[in-house]
Amino acid sequence: MIIEPRTRGFICLTSHPVGCEQNVINQIEYIKSKGKIDGAKKVLVIGASTGFGLASRISSAFGSDAATIGVFFDKPGTEGRPGSPGFYNTAAFEKQAAAAGLYAKSINGDAFSNEVKEQVVNLIKEDLGQVDLVIYSLASPVRTHPVTGKRYKSVLKPIGADFSNKTVDFHTGKVSEVSIKPAEGEDVENTITVMGGEDWKMWMDALKEADVLAEGATTVAYSYIGPEVTKPVYRNGTIGAAKDHLEATAFTITDDLKSIGGKAYVSVNKALVTQASSAIPVIPLYISLLYKTMKEKGIHEGCIEQIQRLYSERLFGGDLALDEKGRIRVDDWEMREDVQAEVSKLWETATTENLSEIGDLEGYSNDFYNLFGFKVDGVDYTADVNEVVSVPSIK
Repeated sequence: MIIEPRTRGFICLTSHPVGCEQNVINQIEYIKSKGKIDGAKKVLVIGASTGFGLASRISSAFGSDAATIGVFFDKPGTEGRPGSPGFYNTAAFEKQAAAAGLYAKSINGDAFSNEVKEQVVNLIKEDLGQVDLVIYSLASPVRTHPVTGKRYKSVLKPIGADFSNKTVDFHTGKVSEVSIKPAEGEDVENTITVMGGEDWKMWMDALKEADVLAEGATTVAYSYIGPEVTKPVYRNGTIGAAKDHLEATAFTITDDLKSIGGKAYVSVNKALVTQASSAIPVIPLYISLLYKTMKEKGIHEGCIEQIQRLYSERLFGGDLALDEKGRIRVDDWEMREDVQAEVSKLWETATTENLSEIGDLEGYSNDFYNLFGFKVDGVDYTADVNEVVSVPSIK
């Protein structure tokens, strides 16, 4: 079929298998161009099919020749209906890994469930014995608790007061005012239950109990802080409360891993276009101004560049450079004083009329469509493609 992008708000309802494949190849080529990283050799990535999780799997495999197991929850394509981009990304990754002689297997299912944890433990035991790096990169809006069976839903709300500020519809370029009501009832608790550190700890407990963590194993989860302008709705809001819980959990997990000399870290990453960030009001406008500023300064990074730097300079480079709260900071270029000062100045003047000049809305839009395999250079979108693609390791 010929697949075209169909959008509804911040979601693209279709994805392109060839575009997704080319996207994965481009990321692999970038990693290979940067040389080898003396990193982990057996890696589990939880949330492995898009964004930072996919970049982590690619960086491990093609930067360190690592065997990788990826966990994700994606839909395969069926006749006449494209699959989700994460499924196509994983198919492309496994294809490239096989060509390079690298072990790569994937499990498609609810990572919050005990059943998927058990499947992963069994696969590690059968094929790898133990893993020495666990990346936790889940970004789901809902979670069914594996003990109680209760379904929790996260919300994106400020805490304590209404929040109003500028945002942009990146499809039209229209800058407008957005207002968001504060959290109420169990909003904060529910968001922490979905996006906090409980499931990360459950994963690490299950892996340690099954003796599939190698001596000195490391685990890393991803977080975000962001600038002053987004604080009321992000870091000081419901999601920020979940991130605080996630970051505190790193210390609990480290204590749990002392018997094997293991460590847990949180890496605070840069603001980037992901399926999750596109849903957050204010963020698209901030990112478009940030992109413009960082590109002009020659310090812009995407997911793959971020994770390559995390691996080569911090995790395996001998200098974690932890901040006062024990976090790894690869948002350091974003949060530079000169960058934030420039973005703040642009924010004050941003309008529908001038955004195309002072911001990089085109870059934001392209990155958004790239997530779904569209607007990728070198892909013929007029060509007929097979929407039914298989992941070799998933039967």
